Amino acid sequence: MKKEKPYILITNDDSIYSKGIKALVETASEFGDVIVVAPDKPHSGKSNAITLDHPLRVNKSNIFGDSIEAYTCSGTPVDCVKLALNKIVTSKPDLCLSGINHGSNAALNVLYSGTMGAATEAALDGVNSIGFSSLDFDHKADMRVCQVFTRKIIKECLEKGFPDCKLLNVNIPFLPEAEIKGMRICRQANATWKEDFEERTDPFMRKYYWLTGEFVNYDVAGDNDAHFLEEGYVTIVPIQTDMTAYKDLNNLKDNWFSNKLKE
Repeated sequence: MKKEKPYILITNDDSIYSKGIKALVETASEFGDVIVVAPDKPHSGKSNAITLDHPLRVNKSNIFGDSIEAYTCSGTPVDCVKLALNKIVTSKPDLCLSGINHGSNAALNVLYSGTMGAATEAALDGVNSIGFSSLDFDHKADMRVCQVFTRKIIKECLEKGFPDCKLLNVNIPFLPEAEIKGMRICRQANATWKEDFEERTDPFMRKYYWLTGEFVNYDVAGDNDAHFLEEGYVTIVPIQTDMTAYKDLNNLKDNWFSNKLKE
């Protein structure tokens, strides 16, 4: 008996109107039956945020044509996935794809990313999930190079299976295809933003603040996503949701508290 096509859920954090999700829908449609549930406005940096203080609204959309079932959601990327899995999809998806994000989600950016927040939510519900990001921050970016690598990675995952963690973070350099050296499976870098808040004044002479910063890589080793991206590689990082610092666990058990808590 011929196997049915994979059922693929697609979402993002840049909204259903972004070029990135359009490119991802086009590519994913080559592999299976696609359903889209995405925010009706941008939600970058929302991480795993959920909406608790007002109703969520879902509307049918034909933005991708009649052949693609698509919905907009008034909530966050995680809201989109929760609603999709609980109220919209007809069966459990074989794959959840989030993106293609405009901007890097390498290193500690993964903690802030709405793109990865959505993918993480699906993984927590047992769905194999991938977050895709392009290092081109321009929302008018040409996504054709990204499609080359999203296609390769989706194909590999469907043919060879997924890791136990059920979650991958993929970042694609902002380079012509010919200049990308390949793909690297690697770890997350110890790199983050050295932040600053610019103080500005609005037309009514009221002060306000705008978050800025510089991306700094503190990682001296060369086996991480920030390093490989600088070298021109697509990076693939397996992500886990267990945030326990295991190397410190026994040390704390042995050395903290003069009177240990009762078993």
